[in-house]
Amino acid sequence: MGKHDKLKHIGHNARMPGTLYVVATPIGNLGDITHRGIQVLKDVDLIACEDTRHTRKLLQHFGINTKTISYHDHNEESRSKELIGQLTDGSNVALVSDAGTSTISDPGFRLVSKAVEEGIAVIPIPGPSALISAIIASGLPTDEFLFAGFLSARSGQRRTRLAELRNVPATLIFYEAPHRLIESLEDVVDVLGPTRHVVIAREVTKIYEEFVRGQARDVLAEMKLRDEVRGEITLLIGKEEDQGAPVLEQKNVRQRIRDLMKSEGLDEKDAMKRLAKEMGVSKSEVYREMQKGK
Repeated sequence: MGKHDKLKHIGHNARMPGTLYVVATPIGNLGDITHRGIQVLKDVDLIACEDTRHTRKLLQHFGINTKTISYHDHNEESRSKELIGQLTDGSNVALVSDAGTSTISDPGFRLVSKAVEEGIAVIPIPGPSALISAIIASGLPTDEFLFAGFLSARSGQRRTRLAELRNVPATLIFYEAPHRLIESLEDVVDVLGPTRHVVIAREVTKIYEEFVRGQARDVLAEMKLRDEVRGEITLLIGKEEDQGAPVLEQKNVRQRIRDLMKSEGLDEKDAMKRLAKEMGVSKSEVYREMQKGK
């Protein structure tokens, strides 16, 4: 039986388009890939990978010899056109990221979108996902949650985004770089409040898997005690539970305004306006706190 015969979902011939398979791969433990995922990777004509060197290790582990091609942020536009051409000609293509489910904060959306536009079948092969793995073990409510990708690397934008999401009645989920985790937690404490419930899911499914749970201020203190934070990080934030607006503290307000004036080149008036927006309070409240002790 040929490899095309094994892909039971399509049944194409040379004059019909192939199928694009979006295949989830392990986020750590190789045993988490599904039998179906392995079979599809064996049977397709081509595997589009975020990093061919990284994916090759997975393929070698399972004895998969399918040809690979790179597909990442820097070549997504040109490579999508090339892959659509091969799909149109009848080839079957699997799309994978370095880890987890493709297109979720990873390259792939453009290819899937173009395939849909061209009438090419797109079939999901479900499996590991960092955000799903994190929330089911977090202890936070799972009935409603919002995945918001990566927080901005810039503090001002990060704080503004947190303020926008403060009253969302659902668990918030973000991916975060380990070297920015403490800064992000500091912003969570300032913008969402020190008692907001937070969970850090680190290295999920890997040898050093860890969940750190508690109020934002306590989790921040725990992270600051460490010499270095490493690994893949998922940051989960519980929904607001009648905690009211964050408490404005004189020291924090003055320091934040100084930071904004320095980093953003703002004058004091504009810095207070920016801080009020970040905190979700009126500018007059910020002004009153600034005047205390003067």
